[in-house]
Amino acid sequence: MKSVARLFAEKLLKISAIKLQPDMPFVWVSGWNSPIYTDNRRTLSYPEVRTFIKVELTRLVLEKFPDAEAVAGVATGAIAQGALVADELGLPYVYVRSTPKDHGLENLIEGDLKPGTKVVVVEDLVSTGKSSLKAVEAIRNAGCEVVGMVALFSYGFPVAESNFEDAGVELHTLSDYNAMLDAALGTNFITDSDMETLRRWRLDPANWTPQR
Repeated sequence: MKSVARLFAEKLLKISAIKLQPDMPFVWVSGWNSPIYTDNRRTLSYPEVRTFIKVELTRLVLEKFPDAEAVAGVATGAIAQGALVADELGLPYVYVRSTPKDHGLENLIEGDLKPGTKVVVVEDLVSTGKSSLKAVEAIRNAGCEVVGMVALFSYGFPVAESNFEDAGVELHTLSDYNAMLDAALGTNFITDSDMETLRRWRLDPANWTPQR
């Protein structure tokens, strides 16, 4: 029987949510060059995949963070997924902006979050973890307890693991980089040469450059 991680990776590949460009790398916000890009927003356009995400993220929350009293999505990628999970659990929902709104109430957290609430955070993608943990900090600054985080996908970088450990945040994801590689190779999405490129990049993403 296939694991959830492998099943979800296959679904991402099937809807072209994973893009591979070893010769023309993507540039992340961090400035890193990357031969791969994961666009989880595409999942919202596919009802079957969207339902899979809702069910499996909800399962993760119930198994790992059963004491959660509210759900917080991280803007913008996880706003929709967080709302789906909150609706399935019947819990209050808010979302956290990357920066405060520059007009009106200038909110950083959108919604009604009561101090003292135990919150589970929903994220779409974890790379270094910095943006995800900014949302955690905002929730803690609002006087709430973050019981943990669930996400769709993680690249599994050591720097992210270190950042989450330092922040005291438990993270669980539906799928990860290794599961994606296995699924991509198994479905002929990538070649053995691509696999080697992706493995090299994963070892040192901050300094990786494409080989011409």
